[in-house]
Amino acid sequence: MTTTSPRTKSPARNTTSAVGDKVFKGMSWTGGVIILVVLAFVALFLLMRSLPAIAPDTFGPGADEAIDFWSYVWPLMAGTVIVSAIALLLATPIAMGVSLFISHYAPRRFANTIGYIIDLLAAIPSVVYGAWGMLVLAPLMVPLYQWLHDNLGFIPLFAGDPSTTGRTIMTSGVVLAVMVLPIMTALCREIFLQVPHLQEEAALGLGATRWEMIKMTVFPFARAGIISSIMLALGRALGETMAVTMVLSPGGFSWSLLTSGANATIPSEIALNFPEAFGQRQSELIAAGLMLFVITLIVNVIARAIVNSHAKKAEGLS
Repeated sequence: MTTTSPRTKSPARNTTSAVGDKVFKGMSWTGGVIILVVLAFVALFLLMRSLPAIAPDTFGPGADEAIDFWSYVWPLMAGTVIVSAIALLLATPIAMGVSLFISHYAPRRFANTIGYIIDLLAAIPSVVYGAWGMLVLAPLMVPLYQWLHDNLGFIPLFAGDPSTTGRTIMTSGVVLAVMVLPIMTALCREIFLQVPHLQEEAALGLGATRWEMIKMTVFPFARAGIISSIMLALGRALGETMAVTMVLSPGGFSWSLLTSGANATIPSEIALNFPEAFGQRQSELIAAGLMLFVITLIVNVIARAIVNSHAKKAEGLS
């Protein structure tokens, strides 16, 4: 009677695997360090070049009629946050609905076609979106703005004289919503497709409807990914330049979303003025960019905290 000894890995193969692991680990560490170093240098550059504008005694007269840097930059910060919030409010439910339709309702061949079309939207340059928003969307929005003013004018967001050109912060928000839609849809679609089929089948087997199954299994599983996709879309909306610059008629701050010549954003302000800026005015624009950097950093920190809290809750329930 003969016995077979279990096969063991050769020393050469073990050595090769160990070397590969070390190389991969070193590359990963190097990539992470490079990202942190680049981020630190960007922050340092913005801070150093912004100091002449942030200092209260050195603020120049180039930034409209503001008496100091903060009175100059806060309307830009408010406009940036408002237009990004409009984009997310419009894009999030549409992206969620399209993703659910592709992953759980549509026939597979039809779903793949819709997925390709949505992904194609991400390849369109922002300047094309800006031209579409300025020439096509803005005139179409004028009757809507007039209706909102006539029926909801008692709300500050819809007060003021409605725009006759449609080039308002609301139009910019709609354009940004279309631009961030492919990002949110693609990420949510992939997350929804990763939900364990056994959980879905168990819910359906217990008598749940398709929508009840989605609420019980899909949304809890994908919650962290949905938040991450929203934050990525928000980052794209906060930093968008050309589309907003082409659509928006910049000016001072106003709570009305229907008024032209109000609520410029930080990216559009920099894009319009930086090519001709020098000296103190250039420092003011770089300082505005520093404020955008801070806003983006705060948003990402909050998003990471939300994702981590949901992950801890999920670990506690499992």
